[in-house]
Amino acid sequence: MLSSSLGTTMEMWRPQLTDLHRHFRIVRYDHRGHGRSAVPPAPYRIDDLGHDVIDLLDHLDLERVHFAGLSIGGMTGMWLAAHAPGRIHRLALLCTSAKLGTEEYWAQRAATVTQSGCSAVADAVVERWFTPAFRRHSPDVVAHYTTMLAGIPAAGYAACCSAIGAMDLRTDLPRISAATMVIAGADDPATPLEHARVIATAIPDARLKVIDDAAHLASVEQPDIAAALVAQHFLGEP
Repeated sequence: MLSSSLGTTMEMWRPQLTDLHRHFRIVRYDHRGHGRSAVPPAPYRIDDLGHDVIDLLDHLDLERVHFAGLSIGGMTGMWLAAHAPGRIHRLALLCTSAKLGTEEYWAQRAATVTQSGCSAVADAVVERWFTPAFRRHSPDVVAHYTTMLAGIPAAGYAACCSAIGAMDLRTDLPRISAATMVIAGADDPATPLEHARVIATAIPDARLKVIDDAAHLASVEQPDIAAALVAQHFLGEP
């Protein structure tokens, strides 16, 4: 199961599909308030996003899955592994955090989006998703993700911002028993490397991998490396 970042749809994982399909059946989904999923009334909390995944697994009659999540997708994965451990086999956490910023920071972003739509924050947010070199060399990809973010429903994005602002998963991390790989982008300004180190240190036997020349959407900027790391971890390979 592949879970995407705040402000993207399941299409974020398209670069990994060919490689992962060689080994796995893949389930992608849009978070509530994103893409083709419904936009329930606020407030949202990380446990709401986690229960959405449990409901989806039940609907698909899937008892247990490997789970890879990036950003808010990784936050959802940590909640699931701590609170529904029987549903998660192996866990890959990409460019994420157990506690990210303050409630005031996220409330301000939510207010901006509520007033002016996601297009009001799209350029500034996407600038943090990719390294300067990638933005220069792949302007079409940057434009695609800017358009994707601008098209996210404002109410859904704002409610997910509030969920991140209220989230603190640090005390949950030692409870995670799933084999875990934490993957960080070396140049990620949104969830810097120290956030990955906190997670990898607190989860028993977790491994930390750093992808060079990658910012927040490391799976987009370095798709082959991200696919190889996730596949090797889920297959139990060194």
